[in-house]
Amino acid sequence: MEGTRELDMKNLLCSLLAFVMLSLLPVQAETRKDTLLLRDDHPQEYVVVKGDTLWHISGRFLKSPWKWPEVWGVNPQVDNPHLIYPGDIIYLTWVDGKPRLGVKRDSSIYPKARVSPLEQAIHAIPLRDIISFLNDNRVLSEDLLKKAPYVLGGQSERIIAGAGDRIYARGTLLEDQRRQGIYRAASEYKDPDTEEFLGYEMLKIADADVVAHSKDEIVTLDVVKSHKEVRILDRVVPTEEVRIQSVFYPKASPEGVEGKVLSVLSGVRDAGQFNVVALNRGMREGLEAGHVFAIYRKGELIKDPVTNEMLNLPPERSGELMVFKVFEKVSYGLIMQSTNVVSIGDELREP
Repeated sequence: MEGTRELDMKNLLCSLLAFVMLSLLPVQAETRKDTLLLRDDHPQEYVVVKGDTLWHISGRFLKSPWKWPEVWGVNPQVDNPHLIYPGDIIYLTWVDGKPRLGVKRDSSIYPKARVSPLEQAIHAIPLRDIISFLNDNRVLSEDLLKKAPYVLGGQSERIIAGAGDRIYARGTLLEDQRRQGIYRAASEYKDPDTEEFLGYEMLKIADADVVAHSKDEIVTLDVVKSHKEVRILDRVVPTEEVRIQSVFYPKASPEGVEGKVLSVLSGVRDAGQFNVVALNRGMREGLEAGHVFAIYRKGELIKDPVTNEMLNLPPERSGELMVFKVFEKVSYGLIMQSTNVVSIGDELREP
């Protein structure tokens, strides 16, 4: 009987031990997974300075800065992480076994009533690197480009014009609004894999106000602001009423959507951090502002020393970009991190 009792006690202890170990496994696995989000050299606190961005601050704590929406939100005083100001202290804490970033501030410095808080708050990404592309660049379909009125010339038979000059165009305005943009086709985009035509890259040349229309579809316009000289055959396109967006919530690109870099919008072939690139995916693939892609640089072509075959090495991850402006078949993205140069034709995958 004593042997049987001892055996039952051993079995009970083994069962209890196994239960405890199994109950701990998910917590340990979750902790390991969350710990991997943090940089090895992450600080416990960071003081926000002028010029910081949410991406930059999160990069001090996280290995994947674009995942910052997942770790903000432990301070009830700051419901929106976009309302963070220079002087605020970002601190790391743990909630339910997961890392979280919170904000604390000196109440004597920040009274309850603030003047123009949105202008003082830091941005999600560096707006200075994308603001011109939000305003001055767009992609038009072939159909819209053909329908847009074209510049005939200026007064006194001028073939170029600038701010303060009157110009004439022919065609029906795409939208009946007073302010129009004068655009010039800078390049055309084709899908590098399917050869599908994706659209024309349009560069804004000037802003002009509509003065009059005639029966012969002649549109009279006064140029109010110009970046370059207006030339014959430039197109008249409605000015986009774009509100400068500073609130971006990064998120993984749609599952299964991959793409390629079409061009570097600064006019060179290779790009680096904070350069803007165009990619061959857009609204029809479900892209939105905030989607993040991992960039993979094309593998080099080398010769096999044994067989003399020419082989392509596997692509290597070289950075991440975030989409900030989306058209039907093309999007603009800002390179947020890069460990190598980014070139036309580089692959874009889920991060």
